[in-house]
Amino acid sequence: MAATGTTGLAAAAGCLTTTTTPSTRQVNPGAATQNRAVQDLPTTSKPEVVDLDERGHEVTLKPVQARHDMHPLETMGGPVGLPTTWAFAADDGEPSVPGPILRCTEGAELEITLDNSDADMPHTLHFHGVRKTWENDGVPTTTGITVMPGETHTYTIPANVAGTHLYHCHYQTPMHMEMGMFGILRVDPEGYEEADKEYFMSVREWDTRLARQHAGEDVQFDLTNRRPDAFTVNGKCAPRTLHPEEGSPMIVDPGDTVRVHWVNGGFMSHPLHIHNHRFKVVEKDGADYPEEMQFKQDVLNVAPAERYTIEFEADADPGIYLMHCHKVDHVRNGNSYPGGMLTGIVYTSAMDTEIFANLMDYAGYEG
Repeated sequence: MAATGTTGLAAAAGCLTTTTTPSTRQVNPGAATQNRAVQDLPTTSKPEVVDLDERGHEVTLKPVQARHDMHPLETMGGPVGLPTTWAFAADDGEPSVPGPILRCTEGAELEITLDNSDADMPHTLHFHGVRKTWENDGVPTTTGITVMPGETHTYTIPANVAGTHLYHCHYQTPMHMEMGMFGILRVDPEGYEEADKEYFMSVREWDTRLARQHAGEDVQFDLTNRRPDAFTVNGKCAPRTLHPEEGSPMIVDPGDTVRVHWVNGGFMSHPLHIHNHRFKVVEKDGADYPEEMQFKQDVLNVAPAERYTIEFEADADPGIYLMHCHKVDHVRNGNSYPGGMLTGIVYTSAMDTEIFANLMDYAGYEG
């Protein structure tokens, strides 16, 4: 079915509502999201990179109700997680939080279908960075297009601005992003040359009360009094972030050029700091940084929805070095420090050390 052109209260709730009344109605303990037992939900996977050039520039994103384990073990203040989320899955792939990384080459015209046929809530898709027609902007209030439960809608998104961009649901935006509905769109410029090592990293703080309330817990989410209590890199809390398969450590060899695409999918600024390496910013929000602005630094404040691409050389004494938010109260799991918004640069030679083995015990890696 086609998406619905909605002009009444439901559409206005997608963007301009400033009160908490709609969200309170949606997360009422009797809401439809609780009809399915939490323990029966699928679990999220690590965000996959979807090569849209190989898929004919077409992809279907489907919201999937799933459990999201940020750090599933009891080590370092765990377990931490969301008992239910609305995770995106691409085509026949696994659901993930953040959603799949959609990657293509500049100049393509993307056909991105939002399949809401199995969802309980209205949703939309909004893409930052790229320039598109009015009807494809993804905001229900201003486009008149809301993808209601049981419907599908295809957005035509030109890949006309190279760079790293954010996408997210724009219906009841703060609540739906809090439930995991965001991801990365990467548009490579023509002739793009990848670095020796390249990583995508979305950071976010979470008020887990919203997901817990959807799951039926006796808690009350309040948009006007948001209290983040979980902090993630690519949807995981440390030490799970260091897990070579489930997390996102930057595994490097001496001399590597390392390129990292940082995206802030949260609502707070996060000053990201890398230990013992100095990086330069080469791109912001789809714009190349001029050479004269590419000075070396080791901390960069990333505001909500901002995207930065940084580069550095793996030129330190080979070892294990942290990357973390320097609002250090974000580097925790509950009252346990360290944890949260932290991962690391891991030189391959350090992976044979007892220190790395201990970290892997904390992370739950048995490889």
